[in-house]
Amino acid sequence: MDKIKLWVNIVKVFLADAKTELRKVTWPTRKQTIASTSVVIIVVFIVSVFLGIVDFALAKMIKLVLG
Repeated sequence: MDKIKLWVNIVKVFLADAKTELRKVTWPTRKQTIASTSVVIIVVFIVSVFLGIVDFALAKMIKLVLG
């Protein structure tokens, strides 16, 4: 029974601390969020195209070597 009370108190303290910390957070504006998301999507697209080209080239080279 004491272990349960201890765990309940630990959880209460954790949640209270988390709530306090979340009040200190400076949340991004909608414009900042959209800008950051756009950058991420563009970078992911560029990297995926690059990796696709590299994969295609390596596959062709392996076929050339192996016959």
